[in-house]
Amino acid sequence: MSRGLRNRASAAELMDDFSAGGSELREALRHLRRLNRIFAASAPTVHGVKILWAQAGKPRVLSILDIGAGSGDVNKRLLKWADEERITLAIRLVDVTEEACEEARLIFRDEPRVQVKRGDLFAMPAENADIVTGTQFLHHFDDRELPNAVRSMLNASRLGVVINDIHRHWLAWAAVWLTTRLISSNRYILNDGPLSVAKGFRAKDWQKLGYTLGIPGLSYRWRPLFRYAVVISKE
Repeated sequence: MSRGLRNRASAAELMDDFSAGGSELREALRHLRRLNRIFAASAPTVHGVKILWAQAGKPRVLSILDIGAGSGDVNKRLLKWADEERITLAIRLVDVTEEACEEARLIFRDEPRVQVKRGDLFAMPAENADIVTGTQFLHHFDDRELPNAVRSMLNASRLGVVINDIHRHWLAWAAVWLTTRLISSNRYILNDGPLSVAKGFRAKDWQKLGYTLGIPGLSYRWRPLFRYAVVISKE
């Protein structure tokens, strides 16, 4: 398995097939929220947002665009952080599928600080939010597509970008393979969970991306549990 994870997997996830979906996809999104809680998926995003917020002088008003947001559940931690810091926070969740948007609207139906919109990364206006985040989003792009995806995120931001994605490692693969089979029988989860780890990243991938983007000092840090927090400042 370690040799099999030496390079990023190229197979498409079932969730990347936008011609399918419906109730089965919505069920998968609900199970994915449980996986996010088990593997502490929100922590690297909060970590990165705190860095860009501090670099900007800790503004009291902040806007975040979460692209490829899915259910957007990781943003609950950002809302809690904003309450603790007394920040006026506005979050926009954008996803390409209506199923994800429906789940997000359900979760945040009583939260006026969160808006949900169906949309595509490559159609986002310039400087659309202070910070653009992508949680478990960029591994859906192959190595050729990845730089343009990050450039689009940077273009849509005013302060910078926070990327939270998976560390490609055999322990992470095994943990996700086992956990998905313990909590779900949904085919999206059983297929895409382990595959998302195989499509994840290692340090060399972030270094390569930094040089491709002309940011050789691109900041990335390993975070529990088998995550990377990547912060790209526009300043």
